[in-house]
Amino acid sequence: MMMVVLPSLALALLCLLPAGADVPVQPDFDTEKFAGMWHVAAIASNCSVFLKMKDGMKSSITIVSFMPEGDLALKLIWPLADKCQKFELLFQRSAQAGHYVAAQEMRDLRVMETDYSGYAIVQEFKRRGEEPHSALQLLTREQDASPQLLQKFKELVPTVGLTQDMVAILPKSDQCTKDIS
Repeated sequence: MMMVVLPSLALALLCLLPAGADVPVQPDFDTEKFAGMWHVAAIASNCSVFLKMKDGMKSSITIVSFMPEGDLALKLIWPLADKCQKFELLFQRSAQAGHYVAAQEMRDLRVMETDYSGYAIVQEFKRRGEEPHSALQLLTREQDASPQLLQKFKELVPTVGLTQDMVAILPKSDQCTKDIS
């Protein structure tokens, strides 16, 4: 069973929106301020695997770093029932600051909005396979997301073509904090 769950979970966590959407990007995006550890507090996605698993998911950790040439490296640490699953993704910077692409996976990542010290709203598109997928994520520096931030996130969901039934507010989890390295 676990061998089936892990690839499905990887799909759920990483399958993420159709191309061509006109998604805004944070003006004057600052990579130095954005780098560091974030908690995934909420996700909205139209990915079928995510939708099946969203009720059992917990808050995960995303560590953002930037390469000297400006590319974005993500280390994702997701709590599972009996362990912590780690993934690493690399996105190339595009001509627009705050917009990154992973051509081989046909992924598109945009930092829509951030205050750098408290929250960020990130959208990912995935165009590979039969069905394009979209995900909107609320990242927070602390595990707790304020009711105001959650409301702001929920208000953005329909603006990117997703619906409220696709939203998962992820409960806090300290399960993987020791795996941060």
